[in-house]
Amino acid sequence: MTASPAESTNARGQQHKPVEIRLNREDNKLEVDFASGEKISLTAELLRVESPSAEIQGHSPDEKKIIGGRKNVAIMELKPVGNYAIEIKFDDLHDSGIYTWDYLFEMGRDQDAVWAEYLKNLEASGLKREP
Repeated sequence: MTASPAESTNARGQQHKPVEIRLNREDNKLEVDFASGEKISLTAELLRVESPSAEIQGHSPDEKKIIGGRKNVAIMELKPVGNYAIEIKFDDLHDSGIYTWDYLFEMGRDQDAVWAEYLKNLEASGLKREP
């Protein structure tokens, strides 16, 4: 079934609704198929270092933390949050971010730019991806 963004908006204002969410443990990726037909695939590392938690994002762009050493991080568990998001528990025990459907969609759509910015910030901070 294909839905337009207006048709898929839910009570929390989410414009993107998943029809299937898969944890690909072999490739260490979260895969999401949306009602609109878009499909995304996000690595555990990207999801971890871009966690929407206040611990990582801070309360303003100036407070965002650059997290190194997460190249091999894995997703241990996915937990639904109502009908608008999931929580992801990583094997480094980070589990405080709430990943809304729109956040996941936008991360998938913009992941090349987000990844490039992360690598730039990692280098500027003197950090590495490797643990």
